Amino acid sequence: MPLQILLNNLLYDLSEIGIPFDEIDEEDAERPQSWNIAGILRFTVVMGSISSLFDAATFIILLKVFHADAAAFQTGWFLESIATQILVIFLIRSRRPPWWANRPHRVLVLGSLGALAAAAFLALGPVRSLFGFAGLPPVLLGAIILITLGYLAAAEAGKHFALPAVARREPNRAALGRQHPAGDAALNG
Repeated sequence: MPLQILLNNLLYDLSEIGIPFDEIDEEDAERPQSWNIAGILRFTVVMGSISSLFDAATFIILLKVFHADAAAFQTGWFLESIATQILVIFLIRSRRPPWWANRPHRVLVLGSLGALAAAAFLALGPVRSLFGFAGLPPVLLGAIILITLGYLAAAEAGKHFALPAVARREPNRAALGRQHPAGDAALNG
C-alpha cells in the first residue's frame, strides 16, 4: 500500500505540471481576487466533504458490494483516487462549467490524461503485480467509472457553493485611477 500511495502522488504531481501554462478566464483577469482565508476555508470544507463522501462510497462499494480482497480493494481505490484527483482540475480551474470555460492548455490536457493513462496501465496492465495491484472484473471497473463520474458531477455542483460569489459590476474607475500613477488617463486609453 505505501508504494501505491507514493505512485498515486507521483503520477498526480506529474499530471499537474501543465497548470502554469494554463490561462484563467477573462473575467477573472479583469477583476482579480485577493486571498481570503474564509473563502479558502469554505472551498476546502465543501470540496473536501464531497471528496471524502465519494471516498467512503468507494470503500463501501468495494467492500460490501464487490467483497473485494485486499489487492482488488487497493486497485479499485487507486483508480478512483487518481482519476478523481486528476480530472477535477478541469472543473475547478474556472468558475464556469468546463464546457464554457477557456480551453485548458494543451500541456495540462496531455499531462493530465497521460498520467491517468499511465496510472490505468500500471494498475491494470501486465506490470500490475509489481505494485501490488490485481486484475478487476469489468463490472467493478464500470462501478469505478460511475463513481468517478458521480464525483465529477457533485464537484461541479459543489464548486458553486465553494467559491464566493463574484460581483459582476463595473470596476470603480476612481479607485482604479488612484492605484495607477497615470490616473484616469490610463483608464481612458
